Amino acid sequence: MSLNNTQYDSIIRIYEEKQRRNRHILEERRTYVYEHVEGFRELDEAVASASVAQGRKLLAGDEAAMEELRHLLKELGQAKAGLLQSAGLSPDYLEPVYDCSDCRDTGYTEGQKCHCFRQAEIDLLYEQSNIGQLLGEESFDLLSYKYYEGEDLTRFQNAVQTCRNFIENFSLDYANLFFYGTVGTGKSFLSGCIAGELIKKGYSVIYFSACGLFEALSHTSFDYRNREELQGIYRNIYQCDLLIIDDLGTELTNSFVTSQLFSCLNERHMRRKPTIISTNLSLEELRNRYSDRIFSRITSNYSICKLSGPDIRIYKKIRKSE
Repeated sequence: MSLNNTQYDSIIRIYEEKQRRNRHILEERRTYVYEHVEGFRELDEAVASASVAQGRKLLAGDEAAMEELRHLLKELGQAKAGLLQSAGLSPDYLEPVYDCSDCRDTGYTEGQKCHCFRQAEIDLLYEQSNIGQLLGEESFDLLSYKYYEGEDLTRFQNAVQTCRNFIENFSLDYANLFFYGTVGTGKSFLSGCIAGELIKKGYSVIYFSACGLFEALSHTSFDYRNREELQGIYRNIYQCDLLIIDDLGTELTNSFVTSQLFSCLNERHMRRKPTIISTNLSLEELRNRYSDRIFSRITSNYSICKLSGPDIRIYKKIRKSE
């Protein structure tokens, strides 16, 4: 699930297109103002003339030239703002236009990737991990209790309430969720519901199947040709607002997987970055398959939600065929 050079370049092209589009918007606005706001062009020209004149004075040794220029520009700026307001336009109508004011549509702030650039990277990860389809199929609007009875229903209701609390308190409290139980009982569904709600609130969410996660981490560890690019994926896994690991236990488990899983969970815990894990494994199977450290990390720092009942996916297929 690593980003290749073509995908990275596609993000850069998006930023270049934003810059071109916003420059065009500003040019159109300026043309409109020159044509419809009497006297504005002359003020603009006066700004240029004053800058040149005071610049010459400064070069000639006039130490007061810079302060005079500041005063002149302030007066001219106020006059321009007044003309715009009188024409029913905002005073900043001719200020540069940006989609992201933090990086001014460059993608970088102080030499680091801007949050909008990181979100663009994450959007590509969504696309690669099929999270777009996931979010289209899984939301609280589609939630139903009709497939559950008795203790199974109680467990599902409690899990739903835990999910809603998790979303409501996401910005306030650090928390993690661990869904386990039999196949098809709603574990992945609830993870998708949470992802959708948090994305709507502007949080960065990355979804991985367990197989996809460890494939990405193995590339990060062993693909030296694209080391820098892959390190970006590594940072996203560790730094995104929410990481979802679905179907833990379906991957081929070995010493590399175990060490990488612990590193991932531990690093996110140290950063206080929430993680959601779903698995068909029982707690005993989880302990036997992975290390005691992983079992301890999960049972100590995660809210444990057990789900049980019929396989809803099979139940739905049977209903459709009837």
